[in-house]
Amino acid sequence: MGRIIAVANQKGGVGKTTTAVNLAAALALADRKVLLIDMDPQGNATTGIGLDKAGLTRTIYHVLLEDDSAEGAVRETSVANLGLIPSDIDLVGAEVELVTVENRENRLRDALTGIRDHYHYIIIDCPPSLGLLTLNALTAADRALVPLQCEYYSLEGLAHILRTVALVRERLNPALEVEGIVLTMFDGRTSLATQVKSEVQGHLGGQVLRTLIPRNVRISEAPSHGRPIMFYDLRSPGAVAYLELAKEVLAHES
Repeated sequence: MGRIIAVANQKGGVGKTTTAVNLAAALALADRKVLLIDMDPQGNATTGIGLDKAGLTRTIYHVLLEDDSAEGAVRETSVANLGLIPSDIDLVGAEVELVTVENRENRLRDALTGIRDHYHYIIIDCPPSLGLLTLNALTAADRALVPLQCEYYSLEGLAHILRTVALVRERLNPALEVEGIVLTMFDGRTSLATQVKSEVQGHLGGQVLRTLIPRNVRISEAPSHGRPIMFYDLRSPGAVAYLELAKEVLAHES
């Protein structure tokens, strides 16, 4: 059975989409069959993997609210072994529409039941909120991967997302665990980044992954070309870091 990982943090700008896209691509490079699900109405994972949002006829919106099959919404990407269920602006209304839907927190989990065995990994890019879309992702997931930007205010947001994961585990998904906290946009030249790293490691110990995602201009450039970082500049520090992150995730298979 495929492992479902939700990349979640309600704080925006911490590298969620970058991490979801590049982790999915790195796992695909490791000969794992991977599905990336874009659960963010901004659709940045969709464009970041090279798919044009114009003219999409079947998206995650149709899966969640119109009972379309998840399998029918999967699109091929330019990366071998990597499929995508895209998102577009229609998903903006999903938070409101889901409120009146029966079994609303389980819509994604139910939709993935028939296809999770087709993949080694399903990576879900969550929106920057703790609304019903993120709850659906966490309810469907086996693991939550939390990107954390190395700045002071991110520490407050970390407490909120970990509390949310605990609540989802208690009430909706007893099997949910934390895959790990991955430190992003790390600049070892600044004392603040090093301080945040030490503080998070001191409080959360083994939950913090070893891989540090550096602040790297090539990571920022890659989405504008519709390519994961390792297909844009394989030798860049960002590409090396995401390949290392994939190794850590793969190590958890056993």
